[in-house]
Amino acid sequence: MLKIIIPTIMLLPIAWFSPKKWLWTTSITYSLLIAMSSLLWLKWNLEVGWEFSNHYLGVDPLSSPLLILTCWLLPLMLLASQNHLSNEPYPRQRTYITLLILLQTFLILAFSATEMIMFYIMFEATLIPTLIIITRWGNQAERLNAGTYFLFYTLMGSLPLLIALLALQKDLGTLSMLILQYPQTNNASTWANMFWWFACLIAFLVKMPLYGIHLWLPKAHVEAPIAGSMILAAILLKLGGYGMMRIIVMLNPTMKEMAYPFLILAIWGVIMTSSICLRQTDLKSLIAYSSVSHMGLAAAAILIQTPWSFAGATTLMIAHGLISSALFCLANTNYERTHSRTLLLARGMQIILPLMGTSWFLINLANLALPPSPNLMGELLIITSLFKWSNWTIMATGLGVLLTASYSLYMFTMTQRGPTSQHLLSMNPTHTREHLLIYLHLIPTLLLIFKPELILGWTT
Repeated sequence: MLKIIIPTIMLLPIAWFSPKKWLWTTSITYSLLIAMSSLLWLKWNLEVGWEFSNHYLGVDPLSSPLLILTCWLLPLMLLASQNHLSNEPYPRQRTYITLLILLQTFLILAFSATEMIMFYIMFEATLIPTLIIITRWGNQAERLNAGTYFLFYTLMGSLPLLIALLALQKDLGTLSMLILQYPQTNNASTWANMFWWFACLIAFLVKMPLYGIHLWLPKAHVEAPIAGSMILAAILLKLGGYGMMRIIVMLNPTMKEMAYPFLILAIWGVIMTSSICLRQTDLKSLIAYSSVSHMGLAAAAILIQTPWSFAGATTLMIAHGLISSALFCLANTNYERTHSRTLLLARGMQIILPLMGTSWFLINLANLALPPSPNLMGELLIITSLFKWSNWTIMATGLGVLLTASYSLYMFTMTQRGPTSQHLLSMNPTHTREHLLIYLHLIPTLLLIFKPELILGWTT
């Protein structure tokens, strides 16, 4: 554990004391080394469920793939931001890199915390760097509005969780995840118990986000710079899913009826947000709504609490983390050339940038869960477990899959096919940096299908 945390913290002096011309090179190389060394967490041969570094930090099969994804994303965010920040003064560039490093540190501590209160503190701490990145480096004047939405949705959702955790500490005398997973609470269906159940989950449902409390997400995604969009889609939404999986095993089994409204909202949200995607004109907004759709499936899977659904939710979260981050990178390469996110203004780019068109095609196919992508495996596990829970869900999930395929192909045809506009003919060619960035998302996604048990969580 410390082999990753200490080098990550040591990235901070590198960001501030590197010579100007070597700033990005050293930061990217060093963070890539950390990402490579984090792959050691995939070697899971322990009989015990956890591997500890001390009483408060540990790794288990559920958190290890999310930790590796967190470490893997930092060099990719730096690669994606290099061109975006090239005209800024060096102190601002250093501040930007520092915020990304702090965000990674908080996320590593959140995913490896074994105490619920430490997890809560780190869950909230990730808010600060993300908020600064959105409100300071966002593209448009609406970024302050987006930051406000992001801040208040997250804070209002997580305050009931804090009260619930303090009440639990008072009753049980511990908040250790290792002890809480054994049922100790009384099974009385009182109003207090119902509020406690709701308070435990609402923070994570806002973060995922559940349809109905998702309005902060498209705003935050659209206004954030490229690194902000990548970390939001790939990791911060998964923080909600991870928190739900951790806390739902200790909730009262008699409260399963309480989950029905949230399940209905999650499954309905898959259809609604996929339909919203089909009428978007803004590319980043389309990708943001597609994230809400995928996370709706994961939320429904976690709420029914079966081994298959947990495996499907973990798989879908990892696969979606890589693919949605890659989609935002592709949207950013378009934006840096056309200076517009409107779909209609970027038609026919396949003719000018054929290799980038191939990347668009492959990543859109992975997004619509074409075999052999891990997205397909996650969706199949979730849809079959939902079908076993209730036969009626097959209609909603089937329609959701159909709409996902529709908007993915719509996004591809609108950006790549058709007649090329005159204003695009004098466009800059793509750089090796951009292709490397896309392939560092795509290669892990394709490799995961050869050994899927790495990302199946507890069920392996």
